Amino acid sequence: MMKERWIKVLKELALIGAMDSYVTISSRALSKILGCSQQTASRYLIEMERMGCIDRKLGIRKQRVRIGEKGRELLQREYLDYKKIFDARRRDIFLKGKVISGLGEGKYYTTIDGYTEQFRKKLRFTPVPGTLNVRVNKDYLDRLMELKGYEGIRIEGFSTEDRSFGGARCFHAEINNLDAVVIIPDRTHYMDILEFISPFRLRDRLNLKDGDHVDVIIHLGDGDEESGDS
Repeated sequence: MMKERWIKVLKELALIGAMDSYVTISSRALSKILGCSQQTASRYLIEMERMGCIDRKLGIRKQRVRIGEKGRELLQREYLDYKKIFDARRRDIFLKGKVISGLGEGKYYTTIDGYTEQFRKKLRFTPVPGTLNVRVNKDYLDRLMELKGYEGIRIEGFSTEDRSFGGARCFHAEINNLDAVVIIPDRTHYMDILEFISPFRLRDRLNLKDGDHVDVIIHLGDGDEESGDS
C-alpha cells in the first residue's frame, strides 16, 4: 500500500519537472494535488526522503524536491508494467548501435561448463568463445530498458569450489538480419551495451569491425517455450 502512495507522489512530482531538477513545492500545495491532508503529504515526503526516493532542500515555508535514484526506479518499474499491458502484442524491439571491443570476459564465460551445458539445452547450440559487443545508440536506450520487464530464456547461476557465477537472461535476436542471441548478465554494470553469442563468429560472418553501425531486432517471445525442457 505504501508503494502505491509513493508512486502517486512520484508521478505528480515528475509531472511538474522533478525528474530532471529540483522543483519548489509546499506540503500544502502537494496535499491539494494528492487529495490528502497537509500532515499526510508532509509524512509521505519524509518517508520517501528516508528511503532515497526523493532529495529535499528545506526552506522556511517551502521546500525544493527532486526525484532520487530509487524513485526513478519505482517509476520505471511502474512504466514497464503498464507498457507490458498496452503493448501485449508487441513481440520485437528494434535498436541501433555500433560494434565495440570488450574486455575479453565474454570469451572466458562462454567456455565454462556450467554455462555451455545450459546453452546447449536451452538455446540448442554451443556458442563460439567470446561475445560480439554492441553499444546501443542513446536514442534507443529507452527501448533497451524495456527488456528489464521480460524474463527471456533463463540461464541459472551456479557455484564451483572456487567461486560463484551469476545468472543471465537470453533473447533470440537478429543483428544485420543474421540470427544470434543476446545475453544479459544479472550482474552487468553496463546498461547501454548488448552482448551477442552465436554458434559462429559474428564479426567474421558479418564482416564487422569496431565502430561499424548495426541494426538489432530482439525477439521478446516467451522464455518458457524456448527452455528445451520436456
